[in-house]
Amino acid sequence: MNKAVATAATWLTSCRSWKLNLLLLIAGGLNVFAFEPYGFWQIQTLGLALLFIVLLAPAPEQQSYRRVMLQSGLYSFAWLTTSISWLVIAMSRYGGMPWPLAVLALIVLTLFLSLYSAAFAALSLYLRRRFALSRLQVLLSIFPAVWMLTEWCKGWMFTGFPWAIAGYAHTNSPLAAYAPVAGVYGLSLLAAMLAALLATTLLPAVSRRTRWAALAGIAVLLLSGAALHEVRWTQPLGNTLQVRLLQGNVDQDLKFQQERLNDSLRLYFDMITAAPADLIATPETALPTLSSMLPEDYLPRINAFAQQSGSTVLLGLGVQDAADKYSNSLLGFSPQYKERAYRYDKHHLLPFGEFIPFGFHWFVKLMHIPIGDFSGAGLYQMPMAVKDQFVMPDICYESLFGEEIAAQIKARYVAQQAVPSILLNVSNLAWYGDSIAMPQHLQFAQMRVLETGRPLISATNTGATVIIDASAQVRQQLPYQQQAVLQGAVQGMQGVTPYIQFGNGLALGVALLLILLAVVARRRGH
Repeated sequence: MNKAVATAATWLTSCRSWKLNLLLLIAGGLNVFAFEPYGFWQIQTLGLALLFIVLLAPAPEQQSYRRVMLQSGLYSFAWLTTSISWLVIAMSRYGGMPWPLAVLALIVLTLFLSLYSAAFAALSLYLRRRFALSRLQVLLSIFPAVWMLTEWCKGWMFTGFPWAIAGYAHTNSPLAAYAPVAGVYGLSLLAAMLAALLATTLLPAVSRRTRWAALAGIAVLLLSGAALHEVRWTQPLGNTLQVRLLQGNVDQDLKFQQERLNDSLRLYFDMITAAPADLIATPETALPTLSSMLPEDYLPRINAFAQQSGSTVLLGLGVQDAADKYSNSLLGFSPQYKERAYRYDKHHLLPFGEFIPFGFHWFVKLMHIPIGDFSGAGLYQMPMAVKDQFVMPDICYESLFGEEIAAQIKARYVAQQAVPSILLNVSNLAWYGDSIAMPQHLQFAQMRVLETGRPLISATNTGATVIIDASAQVRQQLPYQQQAVLQGAVQGMQGVTPYIQFGNGLALGVALLLILLAVVARRRGH
């Protein structure tokens, strides 16, 4: 085995640049299979281990910032391009953009996002040179820490786009049990650490003792996750809710056509009023028009049904507050909100879909997306009371930002008032057709359940319409792209996880501590 490892390392060191770059492109592209609907998280571990070995193979003086940034950037570029290729569907099929231009737009976006990975490589090389760090110090401390920090930056800089970051691949791996403690970025740190330990076993000129220690580290990391899985951070609260989640399956080609508006209004009115339930939820923008353009009696009739049946109805639509101000919202009707409807406004808006970044109005005109500039709301909004539970909504893209969801729960927990016990996501992923966007989005919702210890229900236009219990298991799910209603029971949960208490602070603290320990140890001559 040692001979095979040495041969592989020699090949990586002496390999021509174009061959090495091609290898990294292939390894990066394969990462799409680490996420749902495939779920082979081990592919990500192998790919990251390969990237770390490539970046570490030459001596620091033989490396250049340009080379390591290119290598890491290519790996990330392929990872992102395969993972979010479904954007081409939205831009070409539904946005009206010529498909070559849509592909070009995807490439420009993924090249930009790959700069985070390039920054990871550059900062790692800088620290390696500046403090004369050993290869093992770089591999086991610097690489995992800096990888996690750059992914964290991707989650908030320029409003954030943390789609398919490393931690999300591990909702069903042994690392999943760490999510209630450190969140998805903590899992990114642990995933990079797992890859670093694997890479250590493959490095040439590493002692047998070091290899065995690395293997032991892998075992400890995975077995500790299995043990942590037995910890229950939250407990059942009150009675179960009977829910009806509506999946209209309205074709995106037809949804915003004026002549089809009455069809959508009739469809969702009939689905809502077909039967009572504790909670009835429609998808995001189930009504494809602004509240000011609805028939005058439409919302009063929904409210009348809620009052007469004792149901709670959450209805997705655009709410117009002024001539040039409208929000992507949920309106809630129930006996508890008889005098005034509950309202939740989306606060974390999707660039290009819901607001137009400065200088990009030309891009939105090419896509022909109606209502391209919503107004955002504040982060802290009240959950909706449903019998003895409090349901906290989020809309579509917001489910990617676990720290914001945790912050809202913490704020209510500190106030000891209206603490959310159930999470609700409403989405419309019909923009992306029958693509991997739907199972990916479902996987990210499962991460929110792991982080908060609360069940999540999701009502979507084409999928995934699901009930996820507090252990992040999908208990019920409708088939994709079928018109149907999901009926089931949901048990609310109380209590707080460490992630709710500390957010990303624990993961960030560990990452910074790893860097500090490597630097201090080197300065002391260890």
